[in-house]
This record gives sequence, C-alpha cells and structure tokens, in this order.
Amino acid sequence: MSNLPYKIMTRLLNQLIILTLSTSNSLFAVNNKNEIKNVDNHTLSNYSQIRVSHVHLDLTVDFSQKELTGFAALSFEKQTETNTLVLDTKYLLIDRVEDQNEHKLDFNYLEADELLGTPLSIQLNDSCKRVKVFYKTTAKSEALDWLSSNQTAGKNFPFMYTQGQSIFTRSWIPIQDTPGIRVTYSADITVPDGMLAVMSASNPQQTNSSNRYHFEMKQSISPYLIALAVGELSFKSIDERTGVYAEPSMIESCSNELVDMGKMVDEAEKLYGQYDWDRYDVIVLPPSFPFGGMENPRLTFATPTIIAGDRSLVSLIAHELAHSWSGNLVTNATWNDFWLNEGFTVYFERRIMEALYGKDYTDMLALLGFQDLTSEISSLDEDMQKLKLKLNGLHPDDAMSDIAYEKGYFFLRMLEEKKGRAKMDSFLKNYFDDHKFQTITTEEFLAYLDQNLLQGKKDGLMINQWVYQSGLPANCPKVLSNRFVQAEKAVDVFLKKGVDNIVDAAADWSTHEWLHFIKHLPENINKHQLEKLDETFNLSLNGNAEILCVWFLISIKADYKPAFDPMKIFLTKIGRRKFLQPIYEELAKKPANKTWAKQVYEKARDNYHYVSFNTIDGILKD
Repeated sequence: MSNLPYKIMTRLLNQLIILTLSTSNSLFAVNNKNEIKNVDNHTLSNYSQIRVSHVHLDLTVDFSQKELTGFAALSFEKQTETNTLVLDTKYLLIDRVEDQNEHKLDFNYLEADELLGTPLSIQLNDSCKRVKVFYKTTAKSEALDWLSSNQTAGKNFPFMYTQGQSIFTRSWIPIQDTPGIRVTYSADITVPDGMLAVMSASNPQQTNSSNRYHFEMKQSISPYLIALAVGELSFKSIDERTGVYAEPSMIESCSNELVDMGKMVDEAEKLYGQYDWDRYDVIVLPPSFPFGGMENPRLTFATPTIIAGDRSLVSLIAHELAHSWSGNLVTNATWNDFWLNEGFTVYFERRIMEALYGKDYTDMLALLGFQDLTSEISSLDEDMQKLKLKLNGLHPDDAMSDIAYEKGYFFLRMLEEKKGRAKMDSFLKNYFDDHKFQTITTEEFLAYLDQNLLQGKKDGLMINQWVYQSGLPANCPKVLSNRFVQAEKAVDVFLKKGVDNIVDAAADWSTHEWLHFIKHLPENINKHQLEKLDETFNLSLNGNAEILCVWFLISIKADYKPAFDPMKIFLTKIGRRKFLQPIYEELAKKPANKTWAKQVYEKARDNYHYVSFNTIDGILKD
C-alpha cells in the first residue's frame, strides 16, 4: 500500500471516529493532529472530549511554607459538545476557578482514587475558552522536592525541583495529566531573593532584581515534561546552544565533565535530523534527585552522580539528549507504550556514543545493559517482561524497568542487523520527522514499521514475540566486547594468583571494565579476597557511584563489614533510586542487615524524593 492511499484512509477513518465520540467512557482520544489514540487509563480527566492546549502558570515559590501558590490558566479545545472540563489533581487545594472574563465558575471534586488522585470537575459557560484555577500545593504533593540549605552543595540557600514523570504533574499543576495530549506553556515564577528559577522552557542565565522570571515553551510537549527548579544557580556555556546550570561551588566541575555536550547535539543531528528545541542545557541537581536524568525539553535535569571526574558516565547525557527526538518529539500515547520512549532512546544514545567514542566503548555499554536486562527478567512477573504493557491499576513507574530500556534497545538493534544500518537510519529519521510533536501507540508504530521498513517481509523477525510476549526471543542480538573478555580473565587471575597480578591490567580500566570485573566476581568470594581488592584499589571509597553500587552489593553478600560505613554515607547522601533500590533489597534479605538498613534509612529518608522513598518504604516494611 502506498503512502498516499494509506494517509487518506487513515484521515477518513479518524473523521468517522471523531463523529462517534460521546462520553468520558469513550475508548478513544484525540491528539493535536486529530489522530485517534487509546485512552490513557492513568488519567481521570476527560481529555477525549475537551483537550487542554496551552497552560500559563503564575506561581510564587514559598520555601518557608514549602508550597507553590498562584494559578494555572488553561486554554482548551472541545472535541465533543460538552460544558464540563475534568482535570487531574492530587493533593492540591483549589481556592476558586474563573473564566477568561474573571467570572467565577462552579467546580466540584469527583470520587478520589488512591493512585490517580482527585478529579476536578469544572462547569463551563457557553462563552468559556479558558479557565483560571487558583490553588496551592501541599506537603503531600509528590512532584515537589524541598531541600534545606544543608542538603545542597553550597549550604547557603534551600532548593526545590519538580519531577513530573510519570503521573506526578497533577500534584503541582491541575491539568490533564496524560502523555496522550500535547500543550504549549508559559509561566511567571516569583522566587526569594538571590535565587534563580529555571524551567523546561526558554531560560534566564542569571538572577534579576525583581525575583520574578518569565518562561515560554512554544513547542508542544506532554504535561509530564513541564518542570521547574529553584535554587542558588550559576550558568556556564559549553557552546552557542548548550550550557550547564549548577550550584556555584559545582559549576566548574560540572561544565568540565559535560564539555562534549555540543558535540553530542551535532552527532545526534547527523543521525536523525534537526534538533527542534532551540537550546540544549543541563541542570545538575542536588543528590536527592531520584533518577539519573529527566529529559525535560531544553533543560535536562541530571543527578550529580554523573560528575565522576573522568567523563566516564556522560552516556547519561547522550541518553537524555536523545529523548529530544524519542520521547519529547515523538511521545508514547499511554504509559503502556513506555518502551517507545525508552527503547528508542537507548538505541539513539548508543549511536551517539559510538560516533563520539567508538564501537568498543558502545559494545561495553550494550553488554552491561544486556547483563542488567537478563538479571531483571529473572525477577519480573511474565506480564511485566513485555514491551507492550497492561498497567491497569498499577503505577506507571512499575514499567520503569530494563524491559522498556534494554529489551526495547535490542529489538531495534535486531532490526538494524536484519535490515542493515543504512535502511534503519533512514527509517528512524523519517519516523521522527513524520511523527514530530505527536503521540503514538505501539500498534501505530508497528503499522508504520511494517509499511516503511519491513514492507510485509516479517519472516524470522519474531515481531510479536518481541512486543507482546515475555522473555527474550531467540533472535536477540549477541554482543561481544574484547575489553570485557580481558576483564573476565583478570577475575580468574585474581582468584588464582592474587590481587598483585592484576594491578597492571587494571591500571587503564574504564568505569565499564570495573563494573564488569566486580559483577563477575563469584558469589562465594570470601571477605579476605574482598579486603585485598579494597586495600589495593580503595573500592569502598571510590568516587564513582556506579562502581560503588556494585561493590556494595557484593560486599553485602559476602558480609564484608569494612564496606558498611562507606555504604552508610552513600545511602545517606545519594537519592538516585537506581542505586538505592538494589542495595536496600540486598540488605533486606538478612534480618541483621535489614535492621541496620532501617537505622540508616531513618536518617536518610528525608534526603530522598518521593519517587525513591516510596520504593524503599515497600522494601523495608515488615
């Protein structure tokens, strides 16, 4: 089937379905391009009948009360004849609602849901084109992390940041909190003296005397990508369109670590087309940030754990940059389709890293990813091992596993190997261009894949097994790394001849080789052997969080006590869930270690974001 008839048929079908849309129980929703999407079951809004298209925020950041106060003005477009607008909220206090003429509108709360929050129903008048919701956040607002000055690097000012993905935006903005819509937004944010506000939008680069900052995001994004950070911040340019925000005491080390950001943008554009967001900046947040990075458009939020001093962990920046195409430009329509964001991004990230640092380097990243994937598969229920998920009744964060990231990556790598890199690159470039500023479901992607790359030739590709079945199909690509082979040989030498015989070999190891070496130490390694490694390489005090995490895990298993005091410092300081979760899980396996972990956690919990402490609460509960 040629492209033209396909598009005409799709448009006619869409128009037919739009005419039949009825109530909030509709099975379909409509996005900015009038395409039909499956309704997102993680929103209680009526976005299939009336769709928010623009948001303007006017908020004051109050550190003394730890709350945001002000209003959100929402412009909308009706998809059906309705005079009711339903928004997602969670733990917000609504004061009043007005239309564009400052006339008060009736509103009420609908039935609350423990997972999804409390929908806000607003009765519109016939002339209403915009609503202004006056509100404030509360101590329970899950998206907000309020840090005292002691929890920052500079210790002079407090700090606040938001984390919207996956369904947390509704806890700081009353909005239709679904990736199935796209909005533009603007904001006016008032902050205390001496502090700078930055957002996923056009940003200031220094403080002003008014303490009020204006922001514009003119490209449409999904609501989970609206983001705000406020603190004592400095800015330093990398090149004409990239730069770094960080606390003043960290700005030099951060800018030195991320010096290749501009080159990454250049290489990404060579691969898959123009960067459509004007600037690409990064803000390095305090240690409580629960993720490695968050791909907020124009301004990646990043963990300080990537500032290792040797640029060894900058693949995370390549990953968040790649989201500027996969995730931000083309967005999963529902959280069941999360792999469309992350699997594509991991594939894109590794192509950027290969262009900059070579195939050997990228093969190490891919092999570490494969190891993490196979390990996680063994611990997941079968339903959670599929690319296309069914998350009814579950939090979307339950989908944030290596299935979406690494299984998604290996699916795309399999297609590359079967169809050739040149065809794959052409396909992906067209995919991003054809779907830019749109949302997409798994089924729509598969139809596009079949028409534009496979052309009906699916034999041996095992597409359905990859997408809809658990585990890894038999045609999963095999990754080899000569540098990892040498690291495995070093494990054998160490076990047979002692640590002195691997000192020379380890002298030039990258972070990735150290990770591979430690992961391949035997389960029955004894305390004396770990002690020798620690004395020689000072592993318990390593400055690299990735290495520390795997070292602490094997130390727990071997009951190597000298690692526990450094581990306590690590767990108290670092809030990144990727590191916290496996360490606490391993500690919880033995009663004595679980008791110790609870004591550490009691002091550390206030340093964690909701995303992290909500996970750890579940691990350590009796």
